[in-house]
Amino acid sequence: MTVRIAWERHGAGPPLILIQGIGLARWGFGPSVDLLADRFEVIVYDNRGIGESDAPPGSYSIPMLAEDALQVLDEAGASSAHVLGASLGGMVAQQLAVEHPERVERLVLCCTTPGRSDAFPVPEPTVRLLAGAAALDRETALTKFTQNALSAGASDELVERIVRLRLEKPQAVAAWGAQVAAGAGFEGVDLGRIQARTLVLHGTEDNAVDPRNSALLAESIPDARSTLLDGLGHMFWWEAPELFARTVGDFLS
Repeated sequence: MTVRIAWERHGAGPPLILIQGIGLARWGFGPSVDLLADRFEVIVYDNRGIGESDAPPGSYSIPMLAEDALQVLDEAGASSAHVLGASLGGMVAQQLAVEHPERVERLVLCCTTPGRSDAFPVPEPTVRLLAGAAALDRETALTKFTQNALSAGASDELVERIVRLRLEKPQAVAAWGAQVAAGAGFEGVDLGRIQARTLVLHGTEDNAVDPRNSALLAESIPDARSTLLDGLGHMFWWEAPELFARTVGDFLS
């Protein structure tokens, strides 16, 4: 069954597809999209289960989400592109790079994990938050998850801005759960098969994905390097969009 995936493009230049994580639609890269669009044709889309994309019932998987990304590239007329994935999207990007190396020019993996049993587990603050989320109302839960995804230094205004976007464009609980299950079930890929030159980015104050996973990724991918962003949280592209866009743009260029 064909699933409709909503996408759009910004700017001009070499194609760059951005793949978002759990609970965030294509708006989730925030001001970074316009900054990157100064140098690239930026393709952003809603993963299945959120935004304007279809939300089919049942379980989702990383290979399934990677095929969705491939569908977007096909519809955008991009025979190949730079690929950037964040969190769950980083797992999707790994899968895409292994299964379709001819479609991936360079690869950027943000705040993600290799998904193997030897990866560092989810940090305790997120474990506690997930355990208590069912008892919270939607706005309180979204606020706590957003705070958890940013560093302690993030402003209240930034938290409120992201929460407002998530409330305006709510995600069905079942679809959110399907995305969570896709990430939790990711067994990883053979990272040694990734041919694309790779940059691994991670914030040192990430409470959602252990920053030590960045070193595991960089050590296992043949042509990769890792950069830690000091003092930034999981969604560092919101906290420091200019730094993010400059770091990514310089690597891809």
